[in-house]
Amino acid sequence: MNIIMYILLGLTAGIVSGLLGLGGGAVLVPALVFFFGLTQHQAQGTTLAIMLPPVFILAVLRYYYAGHVKVMMAIFAAVGLTVGAFLGAQIAQQIPDANLKKLFGVFLIIIGLKMVFIK
Repeated sequence: MNIIMYILLGLTAGIVSGLLGLGGGAVLVPALVFFFGLTQHQAQGTTLAIMLPPVFILAVLRYYYAGHVKVMMAIFAAVGLTVGAFLGAQIAQQIPDANLKKLFGVFLIIIGLKMVFIK
């Protein structure tokens, strides 16, 4: 039963990611916390592990072939992302789970409000 639920979770996150360009974090992290009972730290770590292969292979290739990937920008931003993700993961380990969950929620709210109300 869990395997089917995991596949459905991945399918849902994949559709949202491919459709809206959201990193799986907007779907996966809350789902893993609220529906699968993971801690915020576990959800974030698991989400990163889930996203690694498919995002870099299938979704990116589809956008690339359609002419929607700025390759040089992506390469240099990926260098920063690699270092930043490592540093962010280091910092996250020092933040209590409840505070990290609140920080994640506030971040999503701010981004959502900006997307809805600011042109």
